Amino acid sequence: MSHYLKFVDLNYKPQKDDLICLFYFEPAPGMSTKEAIGRIAAESSNGTWSETQLGTLPHIMKIRARAFKIKGNYVHVAYPIDLFELGSIPQLLSSVAGNIFGMKAMKNLRLCDITFPKKYVQSFKGPQFGIEGIRKFMNIKDRPLTATVPKPKVGMTTEEHAKVGYEAWVGGVDLLKDDENLTDQNFNKFDARVKLCAKMRDKAEKETGEKKDYFVNVTAETNEMLRRAKLAHDYSFKYVMADIVTIGFSGLQTLRNFTEDTKQAIHAHRAMHATFTRNPKHGLSMLFLAKLARLVGVDNLHIGTVIGKLVGKKDEVLMLEHEMEHQLEPDFKTKENVLCQNWYNLKPVLATSSGGLHPGLIPQIIKMLGKDICVQLGGGIHGHPNGTKIGAKALRQAIEATIKKIPLKEYAKYHKELKAALDKWGAERPI
Repeated sequence: MSHYLKFVDLNYKPQKDDLICLFYFEPAPGMSTKEAIGRIAAESSNGTWSETQLGTLPHIMKIRARAFKIKGNYVHVAYPIDLFELGSIPQLLSSVAGNIFGMKAMKNLRLCDITFPKKYVQSFKGPQFGIEGIRKFMNIKDRPLTATVPKPKVGMTTEEHAKVGYEAWVGGVDLLKDDENLTDQNFNKFDARVKLCAKMRDKAEKETGEKKDYFVNVTAETNEMLRRAKLAHDYSFKYVMADIVTIGFSGLQTLRNFTEDTKQAIHAHRAMHATFTRNPKHGLSMLFLAKLARLVGVDNLHIGTVIGKLVGKKDEVLMLEHEMEHQLEPDFKTKENVLCQNWYNLKPVLATSSGGLHPGLIPQIIKMLGKDICVQLGGGIHGHPNGTKIGAKALRQAIEATIKKIPLKEYAKYHKELKAALDKWGAERPI
C-alpha cells in the first residue's frame, strides 16, 4: 500500500484556493502514521486501495489531497478547490467526511476544523440578516435577545401552547420557540398553531409596545417545509426554525433560497448533532458543523451554555460563539486545534445560548458571551413559582441588572419577580 504515501507531502505549501482540513487521528494497530494519514488524504480525494494507471496521470495527481503537516495525533490535509462543486455542502461532506470514517486503517478519526478559500466562501449566500439585521427588525439595540420554549415541549394543545406563548411575550420575552420535536402532531397541528400564535403575538405587541416573533419549527420533508415557511410568512412571522442536522444540508440550502424571497431569518436548532460531535476522538466537531451553517446562511445557531444541562466545554462554546459572530484570530487560546477562517464579508450568525438556564445564571452567560446573543430559557421561565409571565419578567430583570452592572441580589431587593427566581434557583447549574 505504499502508493498511499504519494498523498503525504510534508514539504507542500498550501495554495490560496486550497481547502484545509484538520483531523485528529489514531491509526489502527500495526498501521504507521504516514500510511494512515496518506489514506485519509487519498480516500477523501482521488486515491484508492489499489494503484491504477489513470490515477498516476499528471492532471489527476495535480489535484490530489495532500497531508502536509503532522503534529502528534493531528494532521492538516490540503484539498485543491478543483475537487469540489462550488455552493454544495452535500458534495463537500461526501468528500472530506465521507468514506474515510469507515476505514479499518483508523481506530479513531475526527474532523476538527476546516477553512475555506475566498472562491468557495463566495459561492454561498451566508446569513440573510446577520446580527445587525436581526436587531433592526426586532428593534432591540443593546441587550441580548430572549426566547422561550413552552414546557412541556410536546403534549400541550394548540390553545395551551399559544396561551403560554402569550404570557411569555407580555412578560418580556421577545421570541417564542418551538422545540426540536414539535412540528405537526395531532395534539398541536402546525397550521392551527401558527394562526393562533399570530393572534396572540398581535395582542402581546399591542399591550407591550415591543416587537414579538416566533421560531416556528418548519422541519419536514422539503416541499412541506417550504409550505410551512410560506404559511409563517403569510402570518407575518419574520423567523422560521429548522433542525438543520435532521433536514440535511440540501434541505437547509433549499430553505435558505426560499427565505431569500420571503425575507425570513432562519433559527438553526442543532438537534442530533451530538451523535457525531460528542466523542472527542471520532466524528465531526461542532465547530465544523457551525461553519457549514454560516456558509449556507442561518441567522441564529445554538452553541450551548457551558453552565447549563448540555455537554459543552467552555473553550468549545466560546470558540463557537466567536467563530459565528466574528472570525477566529490567530492568537485564540486553543489555536493548535482550530483553523482561522476569513469570512470575506459573509454576515455573522447570532449565537443562541440554551439548555438549563434560569435568571440566576444570566450574569455568567453575558460575562462569557457578551450582549450579542439570544438567551433561551424554558424551565427557567415556566418553572418560576409564580408562572410564565412572572418568570419572563424575572429574566428581563436579570438582564437589566447585568447590563447596569448591579448584582442580582441587590436588584432583587426591589424586583419581586427576580427575587422569587433567585429564592428558587439561586445560581444553581442544572445537570
